[in-house]
Amino acid sequence: MSERVEKAGLKVDAALAAFVEGEVLAPLGQDATAFWAGFAALLDRFVPVNRALLAKRDDLQAQIDAWHLARAGQAIDQSEYQAFLREIGYLVPEPAPFQVGTQNVDPEIATMAGPQLVVPVLNARFLLNAANARWGSLYDAYYGTDALDAAPARPGGYDEARGAAVIKAARAFLDGAVPGWQAVFEGGSSEYLIASKPGGYLFKNNGLHIEVVVDPAHPVGKTDPLHIADVVLESALTTICDMEDSVAAVDGEDKLAAYRNWLGVIRGDLSESFEKGGQTLTRTLSADRQWGDLTLSGRSLLFVRNVGHLMTNPAVLLADGSEIPEGIMDAVVTSAIGAHDVLGKGHLGNSRTASIYIVKPKQHGPEECGFTNDLFDAVEDLLGLARHTIKVGVMDEERRTSANLAACIHAVKDRIVFINTGFLDRTGDEIHTSMRAGPMIRKGDMKKSAWIQAYESRNVQIGLSCGLSGRAQIGKGMWAAPDLMGEMMVQKIGHPKAGANTAWVPSPTAATLHAMHYHAVDVFEVQRELAGQPTPGLEPLLSVPLAQGTNWSEDEIREELDNNAQGLLGYVVRWIDQGVGCSKVPDINDVGLMEDRATLRISSQHMANWLLHGVCTEAQVMDSLRRMAAKVDAQNADDPLYEPLVGNEDAPAFRAALDLVFKGVEQPSGYTEPLLHAWRRVKKG
Repeated sequence: MSERVEKAGLKVDAALAAFVEGEVLAPLGQDATAFWAGFAALLDRFVPVNRALLAKRDDLQAQIDAWHLARAGQAIDQSEYQAFLREIGYLVPEPAPFQVGTQNVDPEIATMAGPQLVVPVLNARFLLNAANARWGSLYDAYYGTDALDAAPARPGGYDEARGAAVIKAARAFLDGAVPGWQAVFEGGSSEYLIASKPGGYLFKNNGLHIEVVVDPAHPVGKTDPLHIADVVLESALTTICDMEDSVAAVDGEDKLAAYRNWLGVIRGDLSESFEKGGQTLTRTLSADRQWGDLTLSGRSLLFVRNVGHLMTNPAVLLADGSEIPEGIMDAVVTSAIGAHDVLGKGHLGNSRTASIYIVKPKQHGPEECGFTNDLFDAVEDLLGLARHTIKVGVMDEERRTSANLAACIHAVKDRIVFINTGFLDRTGDEIHTSMRAGPMIRKGDMKKSAWIQAYESRNVQIGLSCGLSGRAQIGKGMWAAPDLMGEMMVQKIGHPKAGANTAWVPSPTAATLHAMHYHAVDVFEVQRELAGQPTPGLEPLLSVPLAQGTNWSEDEIREELDNNAQGLLGYVVRWIDQGVGCSKVPDINDVGLMEDRATLRISSQHMANWLLHGVCTEAQVMDSLRRMAAKVDAQNADDPLYEPLVGNEDAPAFRAALDLVFKGVEQPSGYTEPLLHAWRRVKKG
């Protein structure tokens, strides 16, 4: 049990309280006594509402479960289904046409289009890499990945043939993005050239900058006819510093580490030392880039993702000893840290418009979005910030939000700066909401189902109809395979072509490669073309992806269970044993995929659904889990911190995996957090 101190009737983790008072409030000139009193009053107001909203989720789910059970084996009649959902308040009336009113939004969000990174805030090295990924070497990105047709670089030494292929590919990119660029090397002009200096030229296309680095003394530049040493692209325009799905933060100790790293990047003094190649290296935040009188930010614009409304955390206890909602704590503390930037207390700036950007995930419908809006009003009042200083990103990843998206946007219409789609969490909620309707199609078939096509299209069309273009980001989800950059370059251009002015990528290198897509596609022109087009209706969105009497073979059932079990175990063993919330986890085919809690949610819910409807038996699930435990052990054999699953079925990691499947039906909205947190706390002792 952590030491606690009493603050205005609250029992606060002592180390967290000292951090808030000494490192967050003191530099802001905030009175600590007044802050804690205000925080306690805020909790008195919002905790009961938070609890009531969660109870409403449970009530709606119970009514939906009962509706499906009463119609077991019958096809779903959409008109009857939608009438029922309206009757219980799951579907709400559409708001009258409106335009969002968000003001003071940085151009990286409002008027530029480019890649977005999501990074676990607990990993300082990754956090710094992501913040510094505003600029990236195209030469390095090509040379070190399979994005070229040529084979990946051989280890050791410089591969001249590959280097030549890199230079050729970079020249081809320049020819497409900034036609006639070579004229400046001959004293000519280019409509894309905006600055030059000894050592290079700065071009601009579709709002994004391209640096051509000229250095005759550089090993590459000296062999190049134009002495070009590199082509550097403006890459990750924005980064989400994540306190949610990609971290394992279960107590005051974990939350303090998360808040401290967020403060470090906001103040601009975060650093991390590490060993590489026998040397100690120290990483810090990049300085701005200077081109004469022109200053370009050297860093990605930072959001912070708070947790949703569900979880509580023992870092702060109410007077009755109950844990406070973690989302309320995040709102207060991350905003207080963000105020350092608003008030100019940092060494390096983040927002040039004095805004704090918070992404709010896992909200179910407009009432919960309205709760967030009211909460952010109260946090601004507590901290003495102007109204709507705190901006919000609404993740469209729950079914009730997708079905009521315009009303959700309306609930936060004067502070919204971001909506996006996320396939995995959205699929997890799709399965859980209709858990009792029948067995679901196989996980791999979900992306081809009618609901997801409508979901992706509706998100963009509704965002445009509400006036997000030019004021906010309309985003798309993650490319999960960081080693498959060649395939990413083929597929991910679909996101800007769909009208999304940002999309998630798994690494700084991927951001540099994905940036090329925004040179090839003028996203804002695409948005203008899409504006006014009809929005797909509710019927395809609400079509439940049921298997419709499919009889799978024993081999197909085992293959599906193995795929889900391997992914589940591969993720859980790191989360529970090592506190790693996001990492590159080998899939069943040994392809490394970036995994977070969203992937776990769909795997566990899918297995729970098939168990519930008798597609498989408990014995078959246990067989898959045990065989996949051996596979996961083999995949992690080189990790000195790894604790094997085989022979440790009573250990927290394997028991957590069992609970996620066998208790999956009863988990709130199918979320994995309650079980993961409980077993991680057991592991931490």
